[in-house]
Amino acid sequence: MSSKAEEFDRQAREVFAPAYPAIAAQFLEESGVYKGVCLDLGCGSGYLGLAFAEQSLLDIYLMDNDPEMLAIAKRNVVNRHLEKRVKLMQADVHRIPLESNSVQLVVSRGSMFFWQDQVLAFNEIYRVLAPGGKAFIGGGFGSPEIKRQIDQEMQRRSPDWLEHLRSKIGPDAPGRYRAILSKTDIVDYDIDYGAVGLWVVFGKKEFLGFI
Repeated sequence: MSSKAEEFDRQAREVFAPAYPAIAAQFLEESGVYKGVCLDLGCGSGYLGLAFAEQSLLDIYLMDNDPEMLAIAKRNVVNRHLEKRVKLMQADVHRIPLESNSVQLVVSRGSMFFWQDQVLAFNEIYRVLAPGGKAFIGGGFGSPEIKRQIDQEMQRRSPDWLEHLRSKIGPDAPGRYRAILSKTDIVDYDIDYGAVGLWVVFGKKEFLGFI
């Protein structure tokens, strides 16, 4: 196991831990999706997906393209006794190995800033999203108080933290993502931007049957 993967996990546990359950609670309430399948893209150590598992009846896919991060995620799944409802998947967001219209909830915190082809990635997410499903893609901290705590600790560890954050979710970020989304198959979306982060939120309409 590389020191980089372990350091990422340590930072997630020691600094960002309060954000994951807060984000999960918020998105579960907003979506109303408490059962079915949830896909956590770019899951890293798996803490966000695990928070969804612990607060709902959802079956979770933790997906990442880094086998070392997935090894840590597997360890976390076992430690929380969630093996029956949480599965691991090594794959790339540009080609998600799931059937179209098969996932009720898609979440991803922090990964979209590193996608090589964001248009293709968003289209893949939209493809696998089930009718009536919801996707929350972006980066955030759950609440202003949690963000203050994280900012304070991250600035202590990394003096350029706020500059890094501004480059990812600064004031120009909503415009950047509107331009990207205009090139995708996604017609209806919202960009939730404020003091605690940026989230691209979209769904897929229910199919209408014919009598």
